[in-house]
Amino acid sequence: MIFEKARNFIYKNARPLDFARWNYLFENGSKEDVLSTLMTDQNEDGGFGHSLEPDCWNPNSSPVQTWVATRIINEVNLEDKSHPIIQGILKYLGSGVHYDGHTWANSIPTNDDYPHAPWWSFDPDSDPTYNPTASLVGFILKFGDQNSELFDMAAVLVREAYAHFKLHHPLEQMHTVACFVELYEDLKTSSIIDLIDMEEFKKLLHTQIQHVLTHDTSRWAVDYVCKPSLFIQTKDSDFYLANLYTCYYECEFIANTQEADGTWAVTWAWADYPEEWHISKNWWKSDLIIRNLKYLQAMCG
Repeated sequence: MIFEKARNFIYKNARPLDFARWNYLFENGSKEDVLSTLMTDQNEDGGFGHSLEPDCWNPNSSPVQTWVATRIINEVNLEDKSHPIIQGILKYLGSGVHYDGHTWANSIPTNDDYPHAPWWSFDPDSDPTYNPTASLVGFILKFGDQNSELFDMAAVLVREAYAHFKLHHPLEQMHTVACFVELYEDLKTSSIIDLIDMEEFKKLLHTQIQHVLTHDTSRWAVDYVCKPSLFIQTKDSDFYLANLYTCYYECEFIANTQEADGTWAVTWAWADYPEEWHISKNWWKSDLIIRNLKYLQAMCG
């Protein structure tokens, strides 16, 4: 019943990319359909824009929207390093655009020219953040050419990122923590494994995840909170056993909170562009359906 209600909503409302993702993940659809649809949001510079992140309608390439593309690449298990999507992303990251020598920008000036959530407004005085830099560094180390300048740069950046993580541990921002978890996962599959102390990194991430998780589950249905699925998507995760009961509770939570139309509550909003937010909210519903069904399939089956 959960699946059928979710499927009905996807078929009636999903964007082409989310429809292709749904088909790939749950109906034996084609990986190539996902990738070809994803490429329509890739710009000539190799980066991504065009509302790939539904809270930002900027068509220009940005690090955050490009990071979203890397997550879809991970979702469909694309491993071909020569694929044009991957090569385009590496080209964008190596171009120096939106990069200050240590981190890629979390928001960019042209965001303000298009409808967007307030958290994507450009603030020239904001402090640098490792969201999404930590994850982008992992992407480079996983897919980049080891003989390239970009790869050498990433090898330096991963040490900088890890030094920042240790110095400021525990971090307060859950999405920054998620980027460090993604960095950890990519480093595990990278051909270079001695850039940082991975055992120490794992131990720190264990305590970090416990710090940012919202343990008051009464808030989960009404607030924008941190649930284990942000960090743990499979039982093979190094962080699964330590969070076993919370992960299982999230399965029950998902099963018990699906709405009549097959969706789950979107627990955030932005008010400055009400018409565009109404559209974005509908886009997010499809994305949340996919996330929740993936989680149920991987963790609760």
